[in-house]
Amino acid sequence: MIRRWCMLNDGNFSYYESDKNSTPNGTLKSTEIVCMAVNTPERHGYYDHTFELYSDSERIYLFGTDDPDSHREWVKSITKTFIPSNAEGLLRLAFERIGRLRYKDGLNLQSPRVGWFALVGSSLHAYLEDSVEEEEIHLRKLQELSIQQENEVLVLVERGRTLYIEGEKKLDFQGWCVSVQRAAGSAGDSLSQQQLTETDIPVIVDRCIDYITQCGLTSEGIYRKSGVNSRVATLCEAFRRDARSVRLKEGEHQVDDVSNTLKRFFRESGEGLFTIQAASAWLSTPEESRKICQYQLLLSQLPRVNKATLRALVNHLYCVQRFAELNQMNLHNLAIVFGPTLFQSDGKDYTAGLVVEELIEHYTDVFEVDEMQLKRQLDEITAIIKASGSAGDFICTVYLEEKKETTEQHVKIPGSMTAAELTCEILDRRKIQVREKDYWSCWEVSQKEEMERPLHHLERVLPIIHSLGTDSHLLVKKHLAMEAIRIYLASKVDVSKHGMVKFREEKSILGLGLNTGSFHDRYFILSTVSLRMYKEVRSNRPEREWQVKNLRVYLGIKKKLRPPTCWGLTVINGSEKQEKPERQQWYLCCDTQTEMREWFSTFLTIQVRGHILSHWLL
Repeated sequence: MIRRWCMLNDGNFSYYESDKNSTPNGTLKSTEIVCMAVNTPERHGYYDHTFELYSDSERIYLFGTDDPDSHREWVKSITKTFIPSNAEGLLRLAFERIGRLRYKDGLNLQSPRVGWFALVGSSLHAYLEDSVEEEEIHLRKLQELSIQQENEVLVLVERGRTLYIEGEKKLDFQGWCVSVQRAAGSAGDSLSQQQLTETDIPVIVDRCIDYITQCGLTSEGIYRKSGVNSRVATLCEAFRRDARSVRLKEGEHQVDDVSNTLKRFFRESGEGLFTIQAASAWLSTPEESRKICQYQLLLSQLPRVNKATLRALVNHLYCVQRFAELNQMNLHNLAIVFGPTLFQSDGKDYTAGLVVEELIEHYTDVFEVDEMQLKRQLDEITAIIKASGSAGDFICTVYLEEKKETTEQHVKIPGSMTAAELTCEILDRRKIQVREKDYWSCWEVSQKEEMERPLHHLERVLPIIHSLGTDSHLLVKKHLAMEAIRIYLASKVDVSKHGMVKFREEKSILGLGLNTGSFHDRYFILSTVSLRMYKEVRSNRPEREWQVKNLRVYLGIKKKLRPPTCWGLTVINGSEKQEKPERQQWYLCCDTQTEMREWFSTFLTIQVRGHILSHWLL
């Protein structure tokens, strides 16, 4: 490091031998700067306050100051010279790295466009080309993060979008890759510092719960038995290194190893699930009459990630004890195990266990659970247990492109298999090469009802198979409308939709169809929460309203109903597995194929929380 006199003037950053020299040793124009990195004190060791400037001539300049105030002023002033006015919102951030990058997204894979990015903690803030608002990408919530070394491309897969990022130069790209990978990893022991799912649950918790639900609910003494310590330690280290890359697979991983990995994570988490500050309040025994209210109050005071994680864990333990006749882990047994684990106590008394026991016992009240959704979840688990318990893996017939003998494929369906995995299995067997803009997916097809729907890539196949009627089957084929759907969704400002649609209802009770007449014009408003139907556009109150999460939407309408056009959707609401089965079924008929696609893609985008683009494309 050499001390130099520096000057920033009219967009030029120059450095001189001393303040008495008039000729600079070097000058860096603002148009030549592609990135600035603000370094931590331990990064270089020369000065406590340093920053790097990356130029488009593949050079890096390192500067350091003696105090934080001057460092802050230099960083602020220099960035102002090369950040354009439409991205000045980034300047308010305490960034680690800021600069210009080229990018492509899943909706536009042609020529790369230019965006301005700033890395702040575990978030990547961006002003993309043509956008007027700042976007924030939560790096710890990415579903996938990878580097295509051959193309020097950083691939970020988030909810609803895949972003391909390229650096201006090689050194610039390397710097961004290292910084983004570090920011996207786990940064400590607390829950909020972990890699997270989009619902704010640590990936390690989500993966372990999912695996045990699929493979371990019938394992006797689940969570009570110990796994092999060396394998548990290896799993914990793999999750700590990069939780996103860990895939728990039946046959490769033992149930007891996974269950102990989950318990060890909670016992060793920094502030604990209930946090150090609030733990004593949870452990104080509330009055019986105020127990639910007290737990709800304490729940509302937890940090966002802790709250979401507690809900997911208690939901899981509730399901475990519902199958206690198979796994011998009733409410009390689970509480004995998880009380000391979650409160990180020695377990000498049952206070901690009592809290866990009451949370599981009163799960539906404390967490205000949707009873229908819970029943659907338990039905799916029952289907998995029945199928896997009959003869190991379930054998299913899947068809390729059309239903006929020559296209049959008999596939073993383990409880953990997803629709995407099944699709890949069929394509690999037939040695089908997936070309650009070939969008393959797995479909549920009902010949009797004359309707079909593409499965979401993460849907478990086994529950779908169990629910199929005798006239239904699974089919792997191309999603021919996906390109049109991609273009439509790229132009949408938000995910809602409204418009006039022809409507007809049919209610089925105990298998008896009740016909309610012909098709009528109705005005529909579809939001992220509900589907509302109005008699006409000017109506103030809806005639009907349904929760979107309880709807299942299919392409197609039965011809015997004589729909006005062939472009329609069949919508089913309710469960056929209730004690007194009652299912509502109705039909939405559109004037054009384009209109039908728009309604269908909006429905599914809402239901899968934006996954439609990145997760149906293989």
